[in-house]
Amino acid sequence: MDTIEIEAKTIDEAIEKACGEFNVSREKLNIEIISEGSSGFLGLGSKKAKIKASRLSLDIDLDAPFELLKEEAEPAPPVREEPSATTPAPAPEPAPAVSPAPEVSEAPAGKEEHEPLAQRAKSILEGVLQRMHLDFTVSVEETPDTIVLTINGDGGGLLIGKRGQNLDAIQYIVNKAATKIRDERKLIIVDTESYRQRREDSLNALAREFAEKVRKTRKPVTVGHMNAHDRRIIHLALQNDDTIVTKSRGEGEYRKIVILPARIANREPRT
Repeated sequence: MDTIEIEAKTIDEAIEKACGEFNVSREKLNIEIISEGSSGFLGLGSKKAKIKASRLSLDIDLDAPFELLKEEAEPAPPVREEPSATTPAPAPEPAPAVSPAPEVSEAPAGKEEHEPLAQRAKSILEGVLQRMHLDFTVSVEETPDTIVLTINGDGGGLLIGKRGQNLDAIQYIVNKAATKIRDERKLIIVDTESYRQRREDSLNALAREFAEKVRKTRKPVTVGHMNAHDRRIIHLALQNDDTIVTKSRGEGEYRKIVILPARIANREPRT
């Protein structure tokens, strides 16, 4: 199954169906919107939303990112010319006398196993960008809990994708490849053009807006499918508000957040 077309009432429903067809999460799909659909007038003349979906592929082998880079970086060995049958080979020159070289201990095998995680992640990300034919630089900022890799270059729209799905896919690849050998519990974040901060600001504003709506209507509000990182931002944004409670509902990587008035949520644990 390479590419499929799906129809549904809304774009979100069509994308959710595509996730089910491919059995992958949303950020691992390449989505092309064919038509957004319309509700028509009083239900007449309504049209369904239509999308084209395919698996997101960056054409990189996660099992050997360093080997691929090494093959491209190393120059080809020089070609030795064989002497022709008619031309005699020149006599070898006597080798000059040299003193014996001092013994050198062998380099430890598996250099990548001893490489700092931040540097290893940076090298993998640079390899991914190289295969995408993007000549961008990568800067690193490390904290006790996270490693932030920032892609510097003009082309953030291509890297970010709709709702950050391309950037999330690249981040997923880098995390998996970088921690394949060294099982370190440190989150690797891939960012460009301050998208992560802009996304966080947008989610904080959205959380405050929904919280105000819950307080006015005294009814729960459900926020659409979100990944774990975005759900955490919503929870943190509203954790100090005693009038409301936030909960995660559903299964899988993309769960929903429900914002409820505190008076009707006292019996349920916060998730």
